[in-house]
Amino acid sequence: MRIDRRNLIATSAAAAAFTGLARNVQAQVATTEETYVNQVEGYGPLLRDPNRLLDLPQGFTYQVISQSGDTMDDGLFVPGQPDGMGCFPLSGSQVALVRNHELKGSSGLHRNLGPGGFHQERIGLLDAAKGFDTYKDGRPLPGGTTTLVYDLETRQTVRQHLSLAGTSTNCCGGHTPWGSWLTCEETVETPDDADVKQAHGWVFEVPADATGLVDPVPLKAMGRFDHEAVCIDPSTGIAYLTEDDNAGLFYRFIPTTAGKLAEGGRLQAMAFKDKMGADSRNQDAAAREWAVGDWREVVWIDMEDVESPNDDLRKRGHAAGAALVARGEGIFFDKSDMYLTATSGGPLRRGQILRYAPSSIEGQPGEADQSGRIQLFVESEDIRTMNMGDNLVVAPWGHLIVCEDNYSDDIRNHLKGVTPEGRVYTIGRNVFAGNSEFAGACFSPDGSVLFVNIMYPGITFAIRGPWSSVKG
Repeated sequence: MRIDRRNLIATSAAAAAFTGLARNVQAQVATTEETYVNQVEGYGPLLRDPNRLLDLPQGFTYQVISQSGDTMDDGLFVPGQPDGMGCFPLSGSQVALVRNHELKGSSGLHRNLGPGGFHQERIGLLDAAKGFDTYKDGRPLPGGTTTLVYDLETRQTVRQHLSLAGTSTNCCGGHTPWGSWLTCEETVETPDDADVKQAHGWVFEVPADATGLVDPVPLKAMGRFDHEAVCIDPSTGIAYLTEDDNAGLFYRFIPTTAGKLAEGGRLQAMAFKDKMGADSRNQDAAAREWAVGDWREVVWIDMEDVESPNDDLRKRGHAAGAALVARGEGIFFDKSDMYLTATSGGPLRRGQILRYAPSSIEGQPGEADQSGRIQLFVESEDIRTMNMGDNLVVAPWGHLIVCEDNYSDDIRNHLKGVTPEGRVYTIGRNVFAGNSEFAGACFSPDGSVLFVNIMYPGITFAIRGPWSSVKG
């Protein structure tokens, strides 16, 4: 789908010359049937967008700053399926948005819009030697990252380019304190089961200020599994990783040298201290492991053979005592704690949010006597309140912003806010159905703009509004 630009307003004449034309639209018409339930007062009811893109509350506006299929400054196309995303300050009023594109290698280039186009008409502009992997016929795989430079003052997209090439199923990831984006492959494809030449399932690092393609170096010590997201505690340099599998684990990576992940380190999986091999998912209502608000002390189990080609890391970890987590997805660090989504957790299988409080001596000798703790913070009891939360970010005012990712044809995805007390309210609604999830929510450094992606048809938005007025 391409947006009909005749019905949209360009923000400037300069933007009109750019195929990623910026548009400013304000929702005006009230919805007739609510698709959500608020547990606390947020920003007020959502209003229907006459352009059928994004419903927001009164006083909020959106701007489309990029769309899949736009021509980038390197001549390639903005790829499809934008997913996880991080925002980084550059000079002046400019920021860099580093976006994942969840394009799976084995799905074939003609099923998804890769940087070379549906018909590979521009694939010659991409040097396959600069990508991580290719199909067996030599074509670069379509996954990777793009970097978009946006000016907060002029509200213009300054430039866009491919920044990581030849990877597969780049789902989420996370930003580092030293100014780079960690992009995660949510796949364990191998040459034996897919049309690829390399084994996949890795984390890659992309500096936010890169102006071209970066060297695709897999951070193999961080494990090979269906990676989803990662966050780093800036006080310790420890990375925490989620796994998108209904029987997945929650991991941490203690680097050999803080800030230098490529130098290796130690991968561990989380276990409940009082019950090894626990099940945090609560999917069986008759055998709930814990209730909302409960805290459990944790221990961390060393993982062996973390690069295994057998896709068995989570199975071996659980057998050694690690707790099961239901499709761990988004994770974000906030001051002293971190929050992570378990997308299919709870009796409804419509999602949980967990909160992890690290030990005061996290990752150091004696930690077991001063354990970190994990809490069941939120668990969905109504799909209209929370329906499969995925990517998340902590807002400048301390609330969570959660991207919903349900694939029901008749249910829309929403942007949800969550208060420090775990109460949920609604910020936005995606009018597209099917596989059109929200993804990549992140704020500008000054907190004025929320950037977010809609995976299909592939749109990146800049949302502005009275953020400080939230009453929830």
